[in-house]
Amino acid sequence: MTAGDLLTYYDDRSGERFGLTAGELGGWAAATSALLTEGGLGPGDTAAVLLPPHWQTAAVLLGAWSAGLKLSIRGWATAGLTPAGDPLDVTFVERRRVGHWLDEVPAGRHQFVLGLAPHGEATGDVPDGYRDYISSLRPHLGVHPPRHEIQEHLPAVADGTTYREYAQAAAGVAERNGIRAGDRVLIDTAVQEQPLIWLLGPLSVGASIVLCANLDPSRLDARIAGEGVTKVL
Repeated sequence: MTAGDLLTYYDDRSGERFGLTAGELGGWAAATSALLTEGGLGPGDTAAVLLPPHWQTAAVLLGAWSAGLKLSIRGWATAGLTPAGDPLDVTFVERRRVGHWLDEVPAGRHQFVLGLAPHGEATGDVPDGYRDYISSLRPHLGVHPPRHEIQEHLPAVADGTTYREYAQAAAGVAERNGIRAGDRVLIDTAVQEQPLIWLLGPLSVGASIVLCANLDPSRLDARIAGEGVTKVL
């Protein structure tokens, strides 16, 4: 366990382990917010995030929400789109899925692709009409974006749930699962795909996250011990 990690990401298929402190995750989220605001986006604009649970997804989500955007997250892992024909201001798409979804993803004013490579490496093969998220983000790391006063009555997600209601839902997730401040929560991404559960629930009460993709059950006990896990979802 790395002392101070707020979010630790494992992929047992690739062997990746990547940890971020609260300051580091906040820096990635702030850079994402700066990237979006520089592009003229702000409160009320719409984003589709077609990404699996991942530490980079956490940065995209937190950055987009801090910029005041409304996110499409219906059917998180496979859809997440606003109804056909509705305009989108920005889309974030996993590179390996672009070919499958290209006809389904509405055109956005801004379109970013993420390779989700280990340790935040840039995507080498960027489809036409897209920008690489990592390459676009790097100039903004360490830059403080303009702060938007989040209007709690505005929708945070496409179904109309407001920022206030979404925050209450996150706190409810923590309460139902017995997550408390200081807990270290291990989450299997194959089981928990919704960001209310794998990201916002733990963060809402001051818990830290061990996010595990392609989890190898034979490694579970050692990981729980090594990471100081206190709760498993």
